Amino acid sequence: MPLSETFKLVTPLKDTGTCHFDYPEVFVLILTVILRAIYYDFRPISMALLVIITLPSLMILIYNYRRQTSFWTSNIVIILLSVVIGSLQCCTIISVSLAALIGIRIILSRPENHLRLLSVSFVTTIVFYYVSTILDTDRMDFQEGLLPLIVMVASMGVILYQFWRIYQQHTTFKARAHQAGGRLNTMVSVINKLTRFVPPQIWEPIVRANSTVNVSNKRAKLTIMFSDIVGFTKLSDSLSSDNLADILNTYMHCMTLIADKHGAVLDKFIGDGMVCFFGEPDSQGSRQDALDCVAMAIDMRREMRTLRQKWRLMGFEGLYIRVGITTGYCHVGNFGSNNRLSYTIIGKEANLASRLESCAGKDQILVSESTYDYICHNYECEHVAAFHLKGFDEKVNAWQVFDPSANTGHLSKWVDHTLPGFNLHLNFKDMKDNDYQDIRARLNFALERVEQEEEKVVTSMAAENKHNDTNHK
Repeated sequence: MPLSETFKLVTPLKDTGTCHFDYPEVFVLILTVILRAIYYDFRPISMALLVIITLPSLMILIYNYRRQTSFWTSNIVIILLSVVIGSLQCCTIISVSLAALIGIRIILSRPENHLRLLSVSFVTTIVFYYVSTILDTDRMDFQEGLLPLIVMVASMGVILYQFWRIYQQHTTFKARAHQAGGRLNTMVSVINKLTRFVPPQIWEPIVRANSTVNVSNKRAKLTIMFSDIVGFTKLSDSLSSDNLADILNTYMHCMTLIADKHGAVLDKFIGDGMVCFFGEPDSQGSRQDALDCVAMAIDMRREMRTLRQKWRLMGFEGLYIRVGITTGYCHVGNFGSNNRLSYTIIGKEANLASRLESCAGKDQILVSESTYDYICHNYECEHVAAFHLKGFDEKVNAWQVFDPSANTGHLSKWVDHTLPGFNLHLNFKDMKDNDYQDIRARLNFALERVEQEEEKVVTSMAAENKHNDTNHK
């Protein structure tokens, strides 16, 4: 399935914008005042009340036909209900019915508006109660006849309708939430898979800022590292594709973890090699970027010793790492088209790092002069040569970087020595406290075996010398 179709599947549902009848109370209002006017033979006060209620009610219906409920329209509806309650001089059945409609309208409004709407309702009811008392000295009795029953039934119908609509919205939103949750999980799963193809330093700012992505790049000072495996091409001719893939994936996995630990941007894998750089998008300063890059390269070389020992026990010999590092200005950013982008680096310095890596020997880390100037006070380096490199007119000086623990004698965290028939590899950084006794026992056993073999050799040589002396006599 194309990626565009995949994202169509995970797009949340949108509101269709259907209209809802949000003000059925106004029909109860109009019905109440019309019945009141009929009941009192269209007295002037009844006609005035009919005009006061009917016109605002119709305007509210027209105004809110395609709009969401708002505080002000809800406030007007509550005022109209309160006016009718006060004008009817708080008739019990009708007042309770209309008060229930006020309560429903307050419940449907926002929580911060509840107190204000309740206050407006109470004040309006009291004011119009005294206004109606003053205007009409004879108390109006609405307890008899069909008017209270009709208003009560209409109010109950409105209340039931509102509860039914709220329940329908609840079930609809619940179904949509469940569907959106499933689609959101699908989206997260797809994004998690896609982020494996992009460095975290690139996609994390895009996700956090929700910024646009387009073809753009800039010039920046970077420290760039190229590395690959010495002997991998020769080994690939004699190994099956399964063993070759296993070796390569193990190597890439371990080196990626080291690159992430040091904060490098892993640009790309090139066969058995990899390209990393420091300085964008989060630079710690040119000198610190260079130091971090060299520290990462040293850790990769140390890790390669451990991997080489494992592969040696499996019968795969002669795998070493070589690294080339330089510091300089390159263009970094999004290259490509609007349909397909690649965040990478382009420039002469990137080519220089690649050429230095090609000149490096087994387990060598070669740095250019620009990088050497930044790291020479922190790492022991030795000038190797001035190389004629393809694409560069002048000779390029290169320095070899030594492991800081290589010259610390017995304090070194690494012991790695190889002779014909003898391989010793100790990594004290990875040893656990409860393993020292077992390591000592195995070393003692190996030492005893060496002594036994040495005695056999000495005895054999003595016997051979004695035999030669006898023949000579």
